[in-house]
Formats: sequence, structure tokens, C-alpha cells
Amino acid sequence: MKRKSTFSAIGGYQPFLFCVGMYFVALFFSIFICSAIFYAVNPKSEVSKSGSTGPEKTAMIGSGKQVLLTVANK
Repeated sequence: MKRKSTFSAIGGYQPFLFCVGMYFVALFFSIFICSAIFYAVNPKSEVSKSGSTGPEKTAMIGSGKQVLLTVANK
């Protein structure tokens, strides 16, 4: 009785599939990392304009550090 071995053929592709999978995972994470760096350096125009329209106020938090607080006027 001869066995059909179709699953063992997939085992030969395992290193290739692993490399392709890791490539897509690295590509997926690099898109998020690069977009986060890009938006940190170049903020959206509506966010950067809203901070300069009104006066900036400082608020004290529990640790004694000053934090800038902007209030949007609508």
C-alpha cells in the first residue's frame, strides 16, 4: 500500500515561506514606524495651527513639572 505524501512537499517550502512571512511582518512594522516618525516631525496643519491661535496656558501636575496646555476655541 503506497501512501500519498502531499504534506511533505510543503515542508520543502518552509524556509522560503518563513522568509516571505518575515519580510511582510517587517514591512508592516516599518510602515507604522516610518509614519510615526514622519508625523512627529511634520504634524498635520490643523494640529499645528490650533496651538498658535490662542494663548498657551501652563498647568501644574502632581510631580511639579510644567505642562503646556492649549485650549481650542470653537
